[in-house]
Order: sequence, then C-alpha cells, then structure tokens
Amino acid sequence: VQLQAFRGGLVQTGGYLTLSCVTSRSAFTISRGWYRQAPGKQRELVARINRNSQTNYADSVQGRFTISRDNATNTMYLQMNSLKPEDTGVYYCNLQTAFNNYWGQGTLVTVSS
Repeated sequence: VQLQAFRGGLVQTGGYLTLSCVTSRSAFTISRGWYRQAPGKQRELVARINRNSQTNYADSVQGRFTISRDNATNTMYLQMNSLKPEDTGVYYCNLQTAFNNYWGQGTLVTVSS
C-alpha cells in the first residue's frame, strides 16, 4: 500500500489550501484520514472519512476544513479554509485497513501571521 501527499506550502492567515493524497486501492479499507504534527507536539487527527463516507473532524478545524475522496482515482483531499497560524505543521495522510495502518511521507503547511 502506498500513499503520496501533495500540495503543502506557505499561506497567509485567512487563506486556503487543498491537500491531496493518492492511495493504493485496498479492499480492506476502514478509513482514510489526515493527521498533522506541529513542532514540538504529538501527531493529531485532523479529519477522517470512513468507507461509508462518514466524516469526523478535530474540534479545532470543524467548519473550516473539509475532507473528501474520489474513489475513481483513489485520491483523498483536505480543503482547508480560513487558515490560522496554529494550523501550521506537517500533514500526513493515513490509510487504515483491517490489517494495518499506512502513512504518507508528510507535507509541510505553514501559515504565516
């Protein structure tokens, strides 16, 4: 299983950015998600979408971020609006299957104040 994330970068406060992640297809997928790790902090869940398209979000991003997926291309997206400096971190895409937990290489998002 492979995951590759794209489209991190530098954005100003209040701006927007869309991350994408291409994953290998797995018949045993439970969920796909985005996590982030800020400097000096632990990795935390940002958003997750399960195989039934149910989503859940961290309280800190609720209403600002939207997770989605395109099953035809095995691509997962994270639309991030109204970005804040505290959204800065390395964002990782995640694929959870019945047998394993897979991670992408991470993409850096920096929100300047």
